[in-house]
Amino acid sequence: MSGKTETTSVVLVGVGGQGILLASEVVARAAMHAGFDVKTNEVHGMAQRGGSVIAQIRYGRQVFSPLVPEGEASVLGSLERIEALRYTSYLRPGGLAVVSSQAIVPVTVSSGQATYPADARERLAAAYANLRYVEAEELARRAGTVRAANMVVVGAMSRALDLPAEAWRAAIEQSVAEKHVAMNVQAFEFGRAAT
Repeated sequence: MSGKTETTSVVLVGVGGQGILLASEVVARAAMHAGFDVKTNEVHGMAQRGGSVIAQIRYGRQVFSPLVPEGEASVLGSLERIEALRYTSYLRPGGLAVVSSQAIVPVTVSSGQATYPADARERLAAAYANLRYVEAEELARRAGTVRAANMVVVGAMSRALDLPAEAWRAAIEQSVAEKHVAMNVQAFEFGRAAT
């Protein structure tokens, strides 16, 4: 473990079914492998129906609460464009936002009650000074499965987190079934190289 005394806060967002909880488990386990105290919190909401999901991870020498105060996250990772806009208040000034280009149309849009913003990328650029926009689905497909888009985003986020490469690999190995480890590690590496 490094001599780090401050707490690092990470927020992951998306919609139900995208693997936010697995992604948060990998981040938390990587921090544990690096020797840090870790606290996590997940809000599922209507996750099973494609609703908004947020996971919060905090790690450091000693962490007392899993809740990330608004304006204090070092890194925000989003598996869906509009979800990244919903949670802008969590990222600290200068923090890194890693946002997947994926658009998931909510029921309110498909039913005609609302419209999905056509200018989402421009809004993201205006909202986040330090933005990494990644083609997570495409990179995951190259790794063998589009379902590993969450690991692409985690890989892109990993560059901004002070955790060693071996901690990330161990965390992935512990978090996914053995037969899926290689493709998840590959997706992680594609994300890491994309930043």
